Amino acid sequence: MTAPTQTPAALGYRMPAEWEPHAATWLSWPRREGISFPDSFDRILPALREMVAALISNGQSGPPGGRTRPGASSDPVCINVCNGAHEAEAREVLRGLPMEQISFHSVPTNEPWCRDHGPIFLTRDLDPRLAIVDWDYNAWGNKYPPFDLDEVVPTRLAQILNLPVFYPRMILEGGAIDVNGAGALLTTESCLLNPNRNPNLRREEIEQRIRDFLGVREILWLGDGIAGDDTDGHIDDLARFVSERTIVAVFEDDPHDENYAPLQENLARLREIKIGGRKIDIVTLPMPKKIVREGLRLPASYANFYIANTYLLVPTFADPADEAALSILRECFPHRRVIGIDCRELIWGLGTFHCLTQQQPRV
Repeated sequence: MTAPTQTPAALGYRMPAEWEPHAATWLSWPRREGISFPDSFDRILPALREMVAALISNGQSGPPGGRTRPGASSDPVCINVCNGAHEAEAREVLRGLPMEQISFHSVPTNEPWCRDHGPIFLTRDLDPRLAIVDWDYNAWGNKYPPFDLDEVVPTRLAQILNLPVFYPRMILEGGAIDVNGAGALLTTESCLLNPNRNPNLRREEIEQRIRDFLGVREILWLGDGIAGDDTDGHIDDLARFVSERTIVAVFEDDPHDENYAPLQENLARLREIKIGGRKIDIVTLPMPKKIVREGLRLPASYANFYIANTYLLVPTFADPADEAALSILRECFPHRRVIGIDCRELIWGLGTFHCLTQQQPRV
């Protein structure tokens, strides 16, 4: 479709909150020859299968931990693959699952992080319809070339879905932002203002493009990200909206840990933040203990959960804090089944469930 000449905000579009109903969840299946999981590709496959199995379940059976809200449905899963051989590999991993809930699409990608290279979907309330924003993408500041396939994914999906596309001409990854669906957006200075993203844009210009293309009014800034995060501080490892006025935020209680000071600073900022002139509610979420592999600290965080229609998928790390984190999130999402899935292998790719997924809203 031809790109609209007006901005999404001017046309009444907004980016919905992740807890609003989904028509589907999109994934980009990892490639064995990709760089994300060096020497451990086969070990990540059980977590991927478990993630897909939860997404396509309607929540009526399975592990305890939350009541499913009336009328809730599963998330059909749409998977981007490079070719027929790639699709066959994915089908083999997913064998035994209800495949009528899974569709494959010929959209080649470099790496599997669909949150960052995938489309940002918009909705609008009057004359309801979907649209896609295709932000520019440079693999987190040109860290991991090539990324030419990833860069064009949003427009490829817009062609498949026959949706209008908006082009802000600004680099932004989906994991760098979180919205409440009611006009507020949360992000970090360390990522969005990093000169490796948009060196020619001032803060005010970045804010204006976010307002114009995501339909938000208030932009809430945190500071730095966690150690080991190669994205320069994505918000989805730090703090997430769990309702219009409630944010869950990670904290580190060990003052000797390198995450202690930046996370304390972020909490201090959150305590001063207001939405619509009123202070927000803050729920704190513990951090797992430091995970180091081959000399590299990995960015393990319970905040990298994904809010599906009937489930909340939470990364766990065989850590003493796992159950505390799950319990806190069950209180935040009483009408979803909150389940933990072991991500000790998946985090070797420096991301987990939120990084891998991109929701398509229902209209």
